[in-house]
This record gives sequence, C-alpha cells and structure tokens, in this order.
Amino acid sequence: MAEANPDRLPAGELEASVLAALWAAGAPLTPGQVQEALGTSHARTTVTTILTRLHEKGAVSRTRSGRGFAYLATEDASGLTARRMHSELQKTEDRGAVLTRFVSQLSDDDEQLLRSLLDGGGA
Repeated sequence: MAEANPDRLPAGELEASVLAALWAAGAPLTPGQVQEALGTSHARTTVTTILTRLHEKGAVSRTRSGRGFAYLATEDASGLTARRMHSELQKTEDRGAVLTRFVSQLSDDDEQLLRSLLDGGGA
C-alpha cells in the first residue's frame, strides 16, 4: 500500500483552498496564478483539474486567457454554502424528513435567525 502524501489535501479541502485563493484575489486567475497563490506543491495540472470541476459545478466562471482560461468565483462563501445545502436537499425524496432533522439540530440562536428570515425579518 502506498504511503499517503502529507501535502495532499482531500479534494473538498483543495476545492475550498482554490476558492479561497480566488476570493482573496478578487479578480480572474489562471491555474498558474492559483497554484502560486496556494503556495503549495500542487501540480498545475491538479489545480487545473480542480478549477475545471468547480466550473462544471457552477462555482467558478472562466474566460479565455491566452491559450487557457482565467477563473473567477461566481459566489462568495455564504452563497457557495447555500448552493451546497440546496444541492443536498435536491438529492432526497423525503425533503420533509431532511428539513425536520436539520431544524432539530440548530442551536437556539440559529433557530431564531431562521424563524426571523422565514418571517421576512432579514438577517
């Protein structure tokens, strides 16, 4: 069995790191620029693969930049989290059970915030 690379992040964590680099830049970045911003030993091909996956998920947009692309996050962290929550909810046939379980696990403060939002009170 091969030894795990200690510098290797799970795909979800690497996606989060790539998005954080794009958010920090506030402007489109090429895969090479993202790789540089990460300050890690990830190959440019790995970064490009992650950016392509994020593009397929709608989390980043891309525009031509020379022979490749430059990428820009389409949403901030809160928007991305909301999109993930919505995506998970769409995967189930028993939405009521999922929402019930979700609400039952909220802290009192989060429950009050959710009630306020549902009543149109804003955040």
